Amino acid sequence: MKKSITGPLPQSAPPVWVYNPWLDLIVGCGAWSGPLLLLAYYASRSSAMGWSIAFYGLALFFNYPHYMATIYRAYHSAADFHKYRIFTVHITALIALTLILSHFWFRAIPWIFTLYLIWSPWHYSGQNYGLFMMFARRGGAAPSVPGRRALYSAFLISYLILLLSFLTGSSNDPLFVSPGIPERVTSVAVLLLAVAFIGCSAYGWSGLAEQVGWRRLLPALTLFSTQCLWFLLPTVLSIAEGLRLPQSRYSSGVFAVMHSAQYLWITSYYARREAGAKGTGGWQPFAYFAVLVAGGIALFVPGPWLASRLFHYDFGASFLIFTALVNIHHFMLDGAIWKLRDSRIAVLLLNSRVRVSDSIADAGSHWGSRLRWVFGDSRPARALRVVTAMILLIWGSIDQVHYYLALHQESLVDLRRAAALDAYDSSLQTRLGWKELKEGKFQEATVAWTQALRVNPNNAAPRDALLNYLTQKNRFDEAYALTQQSLRYTPQDVNLLVNHGILANQLGHGEEAIQNWKQAIALDGSQIAAYLYTAGELDREGKPEAAIPYYMMFLNKVAQAGANSRPPAHDLIAIVLRLAQCQIQANHLDQAAKTYELAQKIAAQAGETRMESTASIAEAELKAGQGKTGQALPLYQHGLELDRKLDDSQATASDLYSFGVFLRDSGFSPRLAYACLLKSQSLMRNFKDTPGFNSVARAREELEKKLAAQATELRRNPDSVLREALALTLP
Repeated sequence: MKKSITGPLPQSAPPVWVYNPWLDLIVGCGAWSGPLLLLAYYASRSSAMGWSIAFYGLALFFNYPHYMATIYRAYHSAADFHKYRIFTVHITALIALTLILSHFWFRAIPWIFTLYLIWSPWHYSGQNYGLFMMFARRGGAAPSVPGRRALYSAFLISYLILLLSFLTGSSNDPLFVSPGIPERVTSVAVLLLAVAFIGCSAYGWSGLAEQVGWRRLLPALTLFSTQCLWFLLPTVLSIAEGLRLPQSRYSSGVFAVMHSAQYLWITSYYARREAGAKGTGGWQPFAYFAVLVAGGIALFVPGPWLASRLFHYDFGASFLIFTALVNIHHFMLDGAIWKLRDSRIAVLLLNSRVRVSDSIADAGSHWGSRLRWVFGDSRPARALRVVTAMILLIWGSIDQVHYYLALHQESLVDLRRAAALDAYDSSLQTRLGWKELKEGKFQEATVAWTQALRVNPNNAAPRDALLNYLTQKNRFDEAYALTQQSLRYTPQDVNLLVNHGILANQLGHGEEAIQNWKQAIALDGSQIAAYLYTAGELDREGKPEAAIPYYMMFLNKVAQAGANSRPPAHDLIAIVLRLAQCQIQANHLDQAAKTYELAQKIAAQAGETRMESTASIAEAELKAGQGKTGQALPLYQHGLELDRKLDDSQATASDLYSFGVFLRDSGFSPRLAYACLLKSQSLMRNFKDTPGFNSVARAREELEKKLAAQATELRRNPDSVLREALALTLP
């Protein structure tokens, strides 16, 4: 009988833990993920600004150093530097070139930042998988090739599920470019991936458990649950509760802090064992972390400040560029240097019984003779290192203060102090402008917004703020000049094109306005207002045939939009009526009749009685003009019946006049038409100075001549004859 191997391992088995069970489980395996995520959720809801400041401060001691740990690992020895030369030299040079070029091409920033945001969770997932395998092997497991592939697939699938949630629907973040995958496609894909995840996990774990049992797999199991919590839970919440986790949260929030702490935990262990194996003396943890903190600050802080202060580049944009590209370089370099199949790494991380010193004998000397003095033991070298570290720490502290002050949107004093530290920060100047405006300092507000645009002409926020202020003050010439200049930098900004068209139209440049609106429509067919503006201007210029398609497209877009996105019913009906008028002018009479019917239908549904009456009378006049008396008569009567429900004597008088003229010209009894005109004139007694009153008076006088003595009798009692006219039917 085959002896079971699921029982306890011999006492001589190597220890599972790296430092100790508590530290390894909490930090290395991510057991603190649940509590920290809950804390971050509730703290961010109660004080979003405070939480943002806290994470920006934590970056100094977790995020920044963890990037430097990779740099330290790849560059601190000649052997490693040359071994990974493709990454330490060539890809580094490419990243540096991209960093420089992107400072001159703003449009590259969203694509770079999107790559960074998509790659970040994959990088976290790769680290979790590497540590998972490390703990499994430290526990004595030796996964088979199929089992290892199944477990790797489980980690990969969990990342793909999260990635799909990132790429679903349109992006609300201007820095994230989303392909807009439909939700129904994502739902099916997630379901299939979930089934594959369960299958791969079950197969991979069954093999591990058979080899060593569950007790020695506790750290690996904790890491696997952390992977599920980080990558599967957000998707479950998005499906069940409709919550969408912003992509940036994975790179700048609690996930980034936990990942960085995990990274520092394992790299510090590796550095300690490596130092011991070299026999160069005891490992100095404080010196090691001081190098990481100072180096991390050097990676992220000086670049944006120098670009801003020396070259007057937008600080915020530069910070985003440095953040994204330093991360991307880190992802590439980290993926290359941390491989358990590397014998030296395996020896140091897996507690192998192979002689450690033999595996790292070639990793002792610093690369580059010119740098040896810097890292030497001489007093000037030590002084240089200390001074450099102090400068970087002070610089990092100033950066923290700047960030803290810049977030205080309600404090004009703090915003001005932040601007004094760096005036070339477009986002800061935008917030400062709004605060100055709120305090009634209009000139200072325009100065701040103008400075923001000078620093970053592509930033829509200060442009729109300044544009809104100028239009409110009726400074249309300045607003027009602003949009005209802004289009030089962002010629495909559809909102800017629409606004420039409005201002051009306001200043009498109708043709320019139409061209801008048409360009906006070509770039973004969802710009509903642009269709209406184009149609309205063409209509005003007497080009009904050209206006009709834009009115039609506007109405089609409105029909497709949700109820909350539609204009008020009264405005919509007025637009439909204008379309009908254009169709009449273009001699599309049958289409105009259908359009009037549409207006009546919308008005009836919305309870717009006055508009329904107007549409009914207008269609009646159209039918009467076509000689369709039998169709026109009930439309007139319906319109007047609606008028009876309204307290609008002038509108009722106008409709009675139209009805009376129709009866007169259609061969009906003159007495019926005369009764309508008498009632119309009676209702218009308070509007005797209007052209409508004179028209009614002339028409009445003409009928009086035909009716002679009968007119006198009708003037005594016109209501009974009017009722007869309103009840009139044709055989």
